[in-house]
Amino acid sequence: MSAPDGETGEVDGKYYEVVKTGGLAAWLARLARERMHADFMRLCAPGPETTILDVGVSDVMRDEANMLERLHPFPEAITAVGLGEARAFQDAFPKVRYQRIEAGAPLPFADNAFDVSVSNAVLEHVGSAAAQRRFLAELLRVGRRSFVTVPHRFFPVEHHTGIPFAHWSDRAFPPVCRALGKAEWGEATNLIVMSRARLASCCPAGRPAQIATTGLRLGWFSSNLYLFAE
Repeated sequence: MSAPDGETGEVDGKYYEVVKTGGLAAWLARLARERMHADFMRLCAPGPETTILDVGVSDVMRDEANMLERLHPFPEAITAVGLGEARAFQDAFPKVRYQRIEAGAPLPFADNAFDVSVSNAVLEHVGSAAAQRRFLAELLRVGRRSFVTVPHRFFPVEHHTGIPFAHWSDRAFPPVCRALGKAEWGEATNLIVMSRARLASCCPAGRPAQIATTGLRLGWFSSNLYLFAE
């Protein structure tokens, strides 16, 4: 997650540059996120009294964004946090409680404050392997159960750039990004592409977690991964 842009409070515009509204990519992104939400519902089985913390909601209002808030039948049970002012988010989801947080800071909640903590497509953007471990530890601290999703490294097309295959190699991806005018995505401070092993390495020692594919399921080449811990 990056710092807010100027005074607008909008943080996430750059994450949607490749996925154009109304196109095939947007339809596939929505389908993938609907399937991720279905896995969340299956594993976490939230009811009307289940309190949920959604960490890193998008302040860009698109059909494929903020799927939890769009689909969850009990929005009043959700607390959402993000880096921006998220005025459009709050207007779109008035029953959801929103709180602004600082990048890299501990979450402002007590241990086990929520029944479930959730984060979608954030872990890969927090800046370093150490920051990823801290981020996931915070999610696990404040939630009795946690459900985290990330783009999968071995999906043929990298989600943020639209570049095929180069992201399968840590050595190849940065120079290809630079050659195509997308240098920022080749920097670990902006994006760390996630495999099963890398996702597992983020989990604190002694905290078992289930890791599996989700989203567009194509076997080894599926679009996303989830981590579920309880």
